Amino acid sequence: MGIFDRFKKIKKTEGKKAPKKPIAKAEKDLEEDKKQAVVTPDGRLVSIAKKEAKVKKIKPKKQDTGLAYRILIKPRITEKGSSLGIYNQYVFEVDKHANKIEIRKAIRKVYGIDPIKVNIINMSGKKVRYGRTEGRTKNWKKAIVTLASGQKIEMQEGL
Repeated sequence: MGIFDRFKKIKKTEGKKAPKKPIAKAEKDLEEDKKQAVVTPDGRLVSIAKKEAKVKKIKPKKQDTGLAYRILIKPRITEKGSSLGIYNQYVFEVDKHANKIEIRKAIRKVYGIDPIKVNIINMSGKKVRYGRTEGRTKNWKKAIVTLASGQKIEMQEGL
């Protein structure tokens, strides 16, 4: 029955001894580390307790964007979109079912910038023809995002 012994829980605390208490000398060193020597205006040397510095929690640089990648499909880099850069506006292709509030939240999550205004436009697909075959491209939604002056979204330009 050696196979089944592997699945039994083994108590690990039976063979171990109790942990040793720290030595008094080590405790004194720890207490000395908590004190700081200061010279008073009279010239005396006095030891006072150190102030413990608060440790700031550092947030990871890359945050979870959640479902923002489904809302913002891609930036539209066109001649007209480039000319809107003067007015601090950026053009994105977004999900067909997204509204202005969802687009604003997605921009905030992905780029860390709060947009002033979001305009959306429903773009209808164009008729296309390949030889005798006729069809249409799909409908899509365009969002024009206006940012405050001084804010900027880094995108690759000149594609």
